[in-house]
Amino acid sequence: MKLKPLGDRVVLKMVTNVEETTQSGLILTGSAKEKPAAAEVVAVGPGGSVDGKEIVMTVKVGDHVITSKYAGTEVKLGDEEVMIVRQGDILAIVED
Repeated sequence: MKLKPLGDRVVLKMVTNVEETTQSGLILTGSAKEKPAAAEVVAVGPGGSVDGKEIVMTVKVGDHVITSKYAGTEVKLGDEEVMIVRQGDILAIVED
């Protein structure tokens, strides 16, 4: 299955290389871990007029980005989880 985002929405695959043990050796449970904010862009909406404002999409498929901590909606496609966010919830593009 493939998602095609609408408007100014972007589909992200979250990077899950979050440390599971603190520096002092404490093991974090699933509920104690912070949500990762790094992601890879999988699909990009067309932009255009959204809520009366003209939106130009500046991210593209393959970009690595940093998102707001509590942004977006999680969606499960088969055995893969993705996040759908508005372009405005993307804080930065990570450049090598």
